[in-house]
Amino acid sequence: MVEIIYKPSFIDKYNGLEKDLQAEVLEKIELFKNPRNHRHLKVHKLHGRLRGRYSFSINYKYRIVFSYISKNQVRLLSIGDHDVYK
Repeated sequence: MVEIIYKPSFIDKYNGLEKDLQAEVLEKIELFKNPRNHRHLKVHKLHGRLRGRYSFSINYKYRIVFSYISKNQVRLLSIGDHDVYK
C-alpha cells in the first residue's frame, strides 16, 4: 500500500472542487493506494518543467500531480485539468 501525504496547496485546490468531483477524487486516491491499480489510473512520468514528477487520471479532464518520497510514500502536489501541467 502507498502512503499519501497531502501538500497544503493540493488540499486548497481540492476544497475548491465541486462536491461530486471531490467524491470522485477520493475514490481514485483510494484506488491509487494499491499499486496494482496504477495502470488503470494511467500513472505516468512527466517531462519538461515537471520532470521528476508523476500524474494519474481522475477522469477524462482532471489529473493529480504527485512525487515519490519513497517507494511506498507519495506527496500529492496539485490537482486540476490539463492546465495543472503548466
